[in-house]
Amino acid sequence: MFYQNTRSPSRDRQTTRVISAALAVLIALAPPPSGFTAHVDNPWFPLRPGTVSVYTGMKDGRSARDVVTVTHRVTKIDGAPCVVVKDRLYLNGKLEERTTDWYSQDSRGNVWYFGESTAELDAHGRVTSTEGTWQAGRDGAQPGIYMPARPVPGRTGRQEFYKRHAEDHFEVLSLHANVRVPYTSSSNALLTKEWTPLEPGVIDHKLYVRGIGTVLEQTVKGGDERLELVSVQRR
Repeated sequence: MFYQNTRSPSRDRQTTRVISAALAVLIALAPPPSGFTAHVDNPWFPLRPGTVSVYTGMKDGRSARDVVTVTHRVTKIDGAPCVVVKDRLYLNGKLEERTTDWYSQDSRGNVWYFGESTAELDAHGRVTSTEGTWQAGRDGAQPGIYMPARPVPGRTGRQEFYKRHAEDHFEVLSLHANVRVPYTSSSNALLTKEWTPLEPGVIDHKLYVRGIGTVLEQTVKGGDERLELVSVQRR
């Protein structure tokens, strides 16, 4: 079950202006590197080392399988310790995209996104693009809050910022959404809307379950991607 986007274009523009005006404030309020930890235990987005989550569904008309692995590795990005997360997307059984993400958590429990290294591959496994790759502290890139410590409906934020390359935003829509996927079900899921000014015609919805994290994501405007959680293993 999804909540459809009912916001007017004028309200969307107003929200974008408010978010843009708040960017400098967000950067100023970001904790110093010593205020971060690679131990991410936010209940809505826990990153336990050794966890392997598998999602299946469709993307661009092809069957999709996404394998997300929280590694035991920690690396420093812009001075902050970040847990390293590997993401491998397979389309029609072939590796289409490989990504390494970096997350850290501040003392209040907010999960910050410090960047990603991504590569799109052709049918022969050759890299065709690294567009979207960014790292906080390089070329003006800044980290953003990926998951608030205490999400409330109506809260908006910026998840990342690397001008013209990575500019994702989110809005919390509900804390009581219904979701059912092969791995779990809940009537108290966190529902968010995500968008980027780089793709103004695309809107995604994501659902999170406490203690698990992301359980479903779907493009509700401008695409046909849908991925749902089918298994979680600990290694």
